[in-house]
Amino acid sequence: MATEVTVPVLGESITEATLGEWLKQPGDKVAMDEPIASLETDKVSVEVPSPVAGVMGAHAVQVGDTVLVGAMIATIDAGDGAPATAAAPQPAVTESPKAAEPAPAATAGQQAPAAPSSAPSDDGPAALSPSVRRAVLEFGVDPATVKGTGKDGRITKEDVTAAASAKPAAAPAAPAEPAVAPSVAAASGRKEERVRMTRLRQTIAKRLKEAQNTAAMLTTFNDVDMTAVIEARAKYKDLFEKKHGVRLGFMGFFAKAACMALKDVPSVNASIEGDEIVYHDYADISVAVSGAGGLVVPVVRDADQMSVAQIERTIGDFGKRAKDGTLKMDEMKGGTFTISNGGVFGSLMSTPIINPPQSAVLGLHRIEDRAVVVNGQIVIRPMMYLALSYDHRLIDGREAVTFLVALKNAIEDPTRILIDL
Repeated sequence: MATEVTVPVLGESITEATLGEWLKQPGDKVAMDEPIASLETDKVSVEVPSPVAGVMGAHAVQVGDTVLVGAMIATIDAGDGAPATAAAPQPAVTESPKAAEPAPAATAGQQAPAAPSSAPSDDGPAALSPSVRRAVLEFGVDPATVKGTGKDGRITKEDVTAAASAKPAAAPAAPAEPAVAPSVAAASGRKEERVRMTRLRQTIAKRLKEAQNTAAMLTTFNDVDMTAVIEARAKYKDLFEKKHGVRLGFMGFFAKAACMALKDVPSVNASIEGDEIVYHDYADISVAVSGAGGLVVPVVRDADQMSVAQIERTIGDFGKRAKDGTLKMDEMKGGTFTISNGGVFGSLMSTPIINPPQSAVLGLHRIEDRAVVVNGQIVIRPMMYLALSYDHRLIDGREAVTFLVALKNAIEDPTRILIDL
């Protein structure tokens, strides 16, 4: 008897998703709650668990198809590993007639399911998460040779990276077939590769363009002397990590300083809805972190009520789960103000784009020694440029400058954060 696998509820107002990857192939053994497929939504990737234990039956949809919540995407047959013989049902919902055509060996935007990397056998490793599969393809590692250190022996991204580092350099030989979308070779030998945009990347592109078209965006700059924060971090980082179980970084200081500045300049923490301005008496800080499919912005709720340690712990957890692709929908919703730290990638200066319906975003940049004048003397100090992009329909230049100055004062004298000054 076959059990249907349907698309789970994906979150409020989300009615459809794109099938990003099959984690189990027909005939594979499947345990209850074991992921069998990965769905891409507008915000995050979601794994679909098996409702029962058994054998993977026929796939009802193909990679790249759009499926509605509640639609059947596969079946799970009772048994112990016999190959599935049932004919595949018709696709649930597709974006275009092309989805009904036979799928080529590798289509744009998806990797070819070449064994053993993307379709482990019954005796191979457990089903791989999307981030692990990307690492396997990137490093060219056979997952069957990797020992998993995750829950129930599952392979993690770190396991793949470690295996790739330990793998001896291969002797020059004929290049293997790349497990990527086919390239188009011109007569001159130059190649082009077409990769389909993920649903997440399409949503990011749409929202950023809408922000440019809707808001009257302007960016104001300032710089900040990081000496005091760097000294405090160097002095207390070991004790901080021992007590709180998390490393002391710079984001905790900036998040707390931003919360203080938002109280001083409430319009920076406000938003426009129709012909009304909505002021928030709380600070939900969206923090841009790098995920497997691009930047995502999970929200630190009530950051103004949290300690530096709580903020650091929350952001650290977000960063880890963003790379694993396990952030939840609710963690991505809302937010009244955004902080984006391009400095970790080496950015000197930028003009970040606001995240609607928010009205402002703070851009942090790299720290570098520069000659500055302090008390009439030229000295070398670790300096950082700050950038505040804001909606000029709501926030005046005076308010933007006032916000940056308040933030600068708090960072240059962290005692202000402790006494809320």
